[in-house]
Amino acid sequence: MIAEKLEPLLQQLTLEEKVSLLAGASMWYTTPVERLGIPAVKVTDGPNGARGDGLFASGKPAACFPVGIALAATWNPDLLREIGVALAEETKSKGAHVLLAPTVNIHRSTLNGRNFECYSEDPYLTGELAVGYIEGVQSQGISATIKHYIGNESEFERMSISSEIPERALREIYLPPFKAAVQRARVWAVMSSYNAINGVHASSNPYTLDGILRDEFGFDGIVMSDWFSTRSTAESVNAGQDLEMPGPTIWRGDQLLAAVQKGEVSEATLDRRVRDLLRWMERVGAFDRPASADEQAIDRPEHRALIRRAGAEAIVLLKNNGVLPITPEKVRTLAVIGPNAKTARIMGGGSAQIKAHYAVSPFEGVMNAVGESIEIGYAMGCANHRALPVVDSKWSAGGHYKVEYFNSPDLSGPVAGTAHVPAVEFIWFGGGVPEGVNPMEFSARIGAPITTPESGTYAFSTSCAGKARVLIDGQLVADNWTQPAPGHFMLEMGSGEAIGSIALEAGRTYDYALEYSSEGAYMMLGVRGGCFMPLGDDAIDQAVALASESDAALVFVGLTGEWESEGFDRPDMELVGQQNELVARVAAANPNTVVVVQTGSPITMPWIDQVAGLIQAWYPGQECGHAIADVVFGRVSPSGKLPQTFPQRLEDNPAYGNYPGENGQVHYAEGIFVGYRHYEHKGITPLFPFGFGLSYTTFAYNHLRLSANSIGPDQSVQALADVTNTGSRAGAEVAQLYVRDVDSSVERPPKELKGFAKVMLQPGETKTVTFTLDRDALAFFDEARMTWVAEAGAFEILVGGSSVDTPLNAHLTLTDTATFGGPAHKG
Repeated sequence: MIAEKLEPLLQQLTLEEKVSLLAGASMWYTTPVERLGIPAVKVTDGPNGARGDGLFASGKPAACFPVGIALAATWNPDLLREIGVALAEETKSKGAHVLLAPTVNIHRSTLNGRNFECYSEDPYLTGELAVGYIEGVQSQGISATIKHYIGNESEFERMSISSEIPERALREIYLPPFKAAVQRARVWAVMSSYNAINGVHASSNPYTLDGILRDEFGFDGIVMSDWFSTRSTAESVNAGQDLEMPGPTIWRGDQLLAAVQKGEVSEATLDRRVRDLLRWMERVGAFDRPASADEQAIDRPEHRALIRRAGAEAIVLLKNNGVLPITPEKVRTLAVIGPNAKTARIMGGGSAQIKAHYAVSPFEGVMNAVGESIEIGYAMGCANHRALPVVDSKWSAGGHYKVEYFNSPDLSGPVAGTAHVPAVEFIWFGGGVPEGVNPMEFSARIGAPITTPESGTYAFSTSCAGKARVLIDGQLVADNWTQPAPGHFMLEMGSGEAIGSIALEAGRTYDYALEYSSEGAYMMLGVRGGCFMPLGDDAIDQAVALASESDAALVFVGLTGEWESEGFDRPDMELVGQQNELVARVAAANPNTVVVVQTGSPITMPWIDQVAGLIQAWYPGQECGHAIADVVFGRVSPSGKLPQTFPQRLEDNPAYGNYPGENGQVHYAEGIFVGYRHYEHKGITPLFPFGFGLSYTTFAYNHLRLSANSIGPDQSVQALADVTNTGSRAGAEVAQLYVRDVDSSVERPPKELKGFAKVMLQPGETKTVTFTLDRDALAFFDEARMTWVAEAGAFEILVGGSSVDTPLNAHLTLTDTATFGGPAHKG
């Protein structure tokens, strides 16, 4: 249609109109040209749900799906294709054309704040999953947006740091998921990252944008910036970045117009960028389906079921001495313990956050699963929050909080608008306030009568972008008004948490008020109120006593979206607070202790030898408790496999010593030895290897055979292997194929994943899995010649259930060396 409609449309645009199209109009909308009927395109975050116009966890409710690392643990591209279709439906319900997902940056370290949002340490697995996700989304006429291109493997100094990546590592580890998305899924949009690559900013990098992405990979979609990541005018347009987001523009507009008039950007280049935008608009149906601010919160039963199924399939069983699955025949009394038991940890923090329709806690999932067949006891044991839990409807006597807005910085003057909210947590970004309130300069009083459930000393807090304070019955308790200190709130753009304490009596009603002013905030405004009655010194003792009196104990520990988030990295691999002590003491009191870990990244487990069972449940979306209970009680046999190696200690991980960076640079000095490639190369035994995961049944591998023992560089070969369910119940196994170059002229990893297949098997059933290998699966990138090389010689083909469990092997010979791909020169 470009020739029939879009090219004539391009010719009718004035220079000013062309320039206007290359920058957003607002946070989530591109700029229309109404004179010619060119529409605005609406985009929405994010990878695990379509949020709509809101920011972070604000906006209309939406379905919350499992996070990226959880989806990757399914090793099931077909499932991700289903989820992509569902997310496209969610995107349409928010009146949008574009989903800002998936995130395919590599698990280079164990500490990346957005580790949960990414898929894997392995580029092949990441690419296969991304293709499924993108195909699902785009099959419904919604654009996927693969991100962040490229080298965005940490949050430290993320707006400015330069990722110093050797060319071979760039080609073999970090680019393959994007290449697969472009060449196989035909993705319609790519988001450039905040960082620089080898000294050149990602949004202005001609080598990575026009050179690799367009000229080599054949990308014909649009490149948009990450939000506020554009750093130049002429350079970014010339390098290949089509769209600056969000709007209003900072770097384009009049500056770009002047750059064109001065000849710094040619009209031909400008037309190329505009042509990309128009083609994208046509692909997403924006000419026929206008963007809409009228958003719907549709709680679809079929999406509930899909989220529950995906959450259960994502669970990885890491240890089981026979205690799992829990049944009434084995367990009559069950202790449910831990800070994540009654709180549903369903997603990570940052731009991936959404306001979920609901969230099922593990405790609710357990209760719904067992009914009256098992007696349940509960103890929290310890806390794991970073900021005090948000003040929500359970505290308010009326079930909500009244917000009074003032068009002044100090709550003076008449009330300019009112609202009622279920929780004291707000993000305002040029909107979200009642009509008549200045969205960039106002103050607000949020309050309600609150009734305390028991007597004790309560902690109240506030974090803000601006300034804020908390008063109880008019008494100042928490002060972030006088001198707010910088902190983690709102991706490091807000304050730290101000906390104060006050003694309250059970059953009494108090007047809670949080007062906020936008004064001192920059660009983004927000405030959060917290409240918590600190646990007593005997909280762990109570949990231990409960465990000792029960047949089995389920301990729910982990992190939260406050600890794993966009904007900052984790400081270490430890569980926060007293969780390790809690697990160890409960396990000592009850030999049938099962630990359920909810994190989006590896943690250390000093108690691993003490526990009877261990489940890695990730952040599985709004059906969290049901998905976990489905596995714990045997409704679903676990089939998840680790998409990231779990090292025994932080010092073992590949990036240790070169993370997070210094002096404005982070050196990817480990090169291609990322993840399991590193551990095997260095002979380091991990806590749990890549690809590992147990089941409630067992599997055997037999009879690996190749369709040919030798191939030429233009041929392919099939590898076939038999997988048998040798246990007594049905289950799914992920068969994994790895390739080892037996005699390479360059240093290569001991093995590399080049195929996988997930098969469901009934007891005693055997199925044959088939993998296809070609020269790409055998090749490495030669930095000296800047080309791919599939080197003649012997290769070992290994098949099994994890990177360290490959019982089958066969040998393949490549008869001749082939060189292919890569640029003619760098730069």
